[in-house]
Amino acid sequence: MKGSIEKRGVFTWRLRVDLGYYADGRRNRPGETIEIDDPSLMKMSEKCKGYKDAGRKLKDYLDDQLSDFKRRVLSGEYIKSSDMTFKEFTDNHWRPKYASDPDNLSEYSAVIYDQHLRNHIFPNFGHLKLQDITTMHITDFKEYLKSPEARKDGRPGSLDADTQIYALRVLKNVLERAKEWQVIDANPCKGVKWPKSTKEAVKVYDGSEIGDILIALEQQPTIWRLLILATFLGAFRRGEVITLEIDDCDFGDNRLQIDENSPAKIKGRHLIKGPKNKSSERWVVMPEWYMQELQDYVNRTWKKQMWEAKAAGKWKAPEDRQFLFHKGDGIPYHPNTPYSWWREFLAKNGFRYIKLHGLRHTSATYLLERGIPAKAVAERLGHANEKMLQTTYSHVTKSMEDQAATEFDRFGERAQKHI
Repeated sequence: MKGSIEKRGVFTWRLRVDLGYYADGRRNRPGETIEIDDPSLMKMSEKCKGYKDAGRKLKDYLDDQLSDFKRRVLSGEYIKSSDMTFKEFTDNHWRPKYASDPDNLSEYSAVIYDQHLRNHIFPNFGHLKLQDITTMHITDFKEYLKSPEARKDGRPGSLDADTQIYALRVLKNVLERAKEWQVIDANPCKGVKWPKSTKEAVKVYDGSEIGDILIALEQQPTIWRLLILATFLGAFRRGEVITLEIDDCDFGDNRLQIDENSPAKIKGRHLIKGPKNKSSERWVVMPEWYMQELQDYVNRTWKKQMWEAKAAGKWKAPEDRQFLFHKGDGIPYHPNTPYSWWREFLAKNGFRYIKLHGLRHTSATYLLERGIPAKAVAERLGHANEKMLQTTYSHVTKSMEDQAATEFDRFGERAQKHI
């Protein structure tokens, strides 16, 4: 394979390799521009007019660069970028060489990335040549994300700040790979100020509301009563609840094991993986009365339902899986189903709406307000340490601090008597 080295600027050189001709008669000569940044080589590059009068050290460097370029062209690592659009790069290079590697993106993250690409990024950047994308394009895209036009669910208003940030992060990731693989010289996202994350204040139910909700749950189907109670009593995430199995129940010591999570359903199948992080793998002690009700449900209802479904040929769960909360065929509920059920339950009974995840916050708040040590609450929730707990429930810790301070008021009253 022939190659050539041509000086283009004071410190820049153009490398080319000759691959012959395309079918339409055009020459196939991939090229790449490199810039000299070694001070000793820069002096040589500045003085010479071309490759022939370059010093030996500079020639050796350029020869090495050309050899490496040839290797990348032959191995397929080199990506011709002159006419490549953003979508072509994403589909032909980013997906197979980056996104499909679980070490780079989890299966769930890959799905979320794809949604942002499809809904927001491709319509704005898909047709643009990679090399033509500028920082101004990114700035315009940031403004688009703030507009009602960016919403694809038909709801009023604009996307929340965290969703905007996620879309920008996906765009930045793709362009960073393009820079890393030398398709573009710089990432145009650099210098663009991201929106500020807007963390909503934690919303929880007070004691009287929880009492009313528990009474109303008595009138609901047993499976839903037990599922919602587990969410509150165990402070579980929705994906942790729907993947609970009979083997996760320790009825002797009244506890449940959290060792799996199902954040989404992908192409008709449940994505079941390990918990959110290592600290989320845990055993959670539950009230004795709850574990007794759960055991009665398993023995009287769950097993009967399983045998009837199997006899009718409707049981779909694998032989080694026994999910506690399923839709009658052994397959766990869709991750969004508990959300929908909860919203409808609250509306029917006239309760204030707080997201189902709010039961997890309510559980933690309830325990903290009753003096349970933060470390114990953090472990129950599956947090690695108390720092996140203190940040999320700062309203509780502030209340507890104020309460602690008032405990010393009585000493002030005694001191006043001696003035």
